[in-house]
Amino acid sequence: MVRYTLPQSPEIILTVKGKDSTKAREEAMDRLMELMDKGELPTELKEGFGPKQFVEVKELEDTASEGEDAITEAIQILSNLASLKLKMMESREEALKIRAAIDILFTDEPVSAEEIGRLKDGFKVLKNFAQANVRYREARSKAEEARAILDDALQSNEAENKAQKSGK
Repeated sequence: MVRYTLPQSPEIILTVKGKDSTKAREEAMDRLMELMDKGELPTELKEGFGPKQFVEVKELEDTASEGEDAITEAIQILSNLASLKLKMMESREEALKIRAAIDILFTDEPVSAEEIGRLKDGFKVLKNFAQANVRYREARSKAEEARAILDDALQSNEAENKAQKSGK
C-alpha cells in the first residue's frame, strides 16, 4: 500500500494498492477526481495538477525496531567475517607454498613439465586464497562498525544490570 497527499491539503490522504509507481499515482488521481466531483476536497486545485505532484506519505519507523535491525545486521556482518576468515585460513598454507614455487618461473634453472603442471593447478588455489583474503580485509573494515554497534548494545545492557544489582 502506498499513501499520497496533496501539498495544498496535507490532511487528505489517498491510499492505493501497490508501491509508488505511475499506475499507483494515476489511481490516486482517479480518487482525487472522485473527491472533487463529490465536493469533498477542501482545496481548489489549479488546472494542470497531475499525478507527479502527489507527495508520498511514508510511515515513521519505530526507533526500537531500527535498533534491533542494526543489531541483527551487525551480527550478520560479523558472522560473514568469521566465515571469510575461516575460508581464507583454510587455503592460506597451500597458497603460500604455491606462491613460493612461482619464483622458479623467474630463474634460468630448468623446470620439468610436471612442475609447471603442478604450478598451473596451484594457481586456482592461489587465486581463491587471494580473493578470500581481499574479501576478508574488506569485510573486516565493515565489521568494525558492526562490532561498535554490538558493543554499544551490550554496554547499555551491562549498565542496566549494574544499576539493578546496586539497587538491591
